[in-house]
Amino acid sequence: MQAGGQTGQSAVDADVASDADLTVDVAVVGAGPAGLMAARTLQSRGLDVVVLEARDRVGGRTWSREIDGAFLEIGGQWVSPDQTELLGLLEELGMQTFPRYREGASVYLDAEGTRYEYTGDMFPAGEQTEAEMRRIIAALDDLAAEIGPHQPWAHPRARELDTITFTEWLRAQSDDAAARENIGIFLAGGMLTKPAHAFSALQAVLMAASAGGFSHLVDEDFILDRRVVGGMQSVSEALADRLIPGTVHLDSPVRRITRSAGDSEGAVLVSDTVTVVARKVILAVPPNLYSRISFDPPLPWLQQQMHQHQSMGLVIKVHAVYETPFWREKGLSGTGFGAAELCQEVYDNTNYGDTRGTLVGFVSDESADEMLRLAPEERRRLILESLARYLGEEALSPSVYFESDFASEEWTRGAYASSYSLGGLHRYGADQSTPVGPIHWACSDLAAEGYQHVDGALRQGRETAETVAGLLSSAAQEQG
Repeated sequence: MQAGGQTGQSAVDADVASDADLTVDVAVVGAGPAGLMAARTLQSRGLDVVVLEARDRVGGRTWSREIDGAFLEIGGQWVSPDQTELLGLLEELGMQTFPRYREGASVYLDAEGTRYEYTGDMFPAGEQTEAEMRRIIAALDDLAAEIGPHQPWAHPRARELDTITFTEWLRAQSDDAAARENIGIFLAGGMLTKPAHAFSALQAVLMAASAGGFSHLVDEDFILDRRVVGGMQSVSEALADRLIPGTVHLDSPVRRITRSAGDSEGAVLVSDTVTVVARKVILAVPPNLYSRISFDPPLPWLQQQMHQHQSMGLVIKVHAVYETPFWREKGLSGTGFGAAELCQEVYDNTNYGDTRGTLVGFVSDESADEMLRLAPEERRRLILESLARYLGEEALSPSVYFESDFASEEWTRGAYASSYSLGGLHRYGADQSTPVGPIHWACSDLAAEGYQHVDGALRQGRETAETVAGLLSSAAQEQG
């Protein structure tokens, strides 16, 4: 990393770069898993890298905090068996995982609020509804296998599936409302965190294909298999610790990126704390944040339109900590589902080695809208009453209660990830990772395998960095 102005490696105008504090090979915007993996990969190739992060911490949408003496994973946390990129990194870093508690019966609340305890892999929703659910799951599995996660927009049925909502698709599959609503728990509420009428059937298929099939998404023992000892944010912290000291600049939101006149190589990035000249740029933030940066010259029309068709979902992640995991004494796993319930999902989220018990519940999309309009005390009361309908009145009195609200976070603005509006995936998907001059894109929101997960972020960071490193190597060979 070199202080001062140009070194001749960048094509950026000398006048534009004259006030630069640093000159590097690559500037990475965002210190989440994608950005940090990109920086790690680039430094392993001997390249100079700087990472500019708007927040006062690394980790992006993974975040752990101690609240009233309780360790809580406010952001993303789950590790599933198919997340081989993440699992390989954890092994390399010497980090441990532990399984989610799942012994005992789960709880299902039907549309009328009737409570059922059950074991096995299917809600006790009645013979006909269960059969319909299995049929819909099989149909989604077939589509996911046929279309795949890499280029869903290129499939012959892409436009057909992308111009109908997931709600419409479900209605065409079954007249059983309970079956449709139960399936919706896993995609609308559980993954995309948007109402099923707000995203397309093709977007739903991509979500399923990215996890290896819809059967994986409805199997909580698979998709919510394990957690990282010390929290998922500690993965980003470990990555940051292994970078060259001084690589990561916190509290440094990038306000402007000026590309070179040649539009092929070189840019100046102006942040709140440092100005950087870079030969290449990797934007490792979700698409809904691209507009927070002023681009000079402006991004082409294609990106301008594309980014307006990508938006975050909305979910409140609720943490309730109790002196003991009281549900276990009742023979319950802590897992609960209810399509018509305020908290559509609840799980035992007790920390590794903790004698206390922790529950995590999720309030998604339109229900989250309703809750966020209420006073905090009223919202807490209603959410705890929802947990109590699953696990008993003991749930009404946690010793620690906290709500993760990423929608209010300036540098996130929603959760878990962005997805396309109706028709956007087949229209723009093929171009979503296309570089603009020296600017490349990397985030879990653009991933194939591991879409919306840390695994996808890591894949995106590594693959984009490898592409950038290859381009810089080729340029050096041509100049040499």
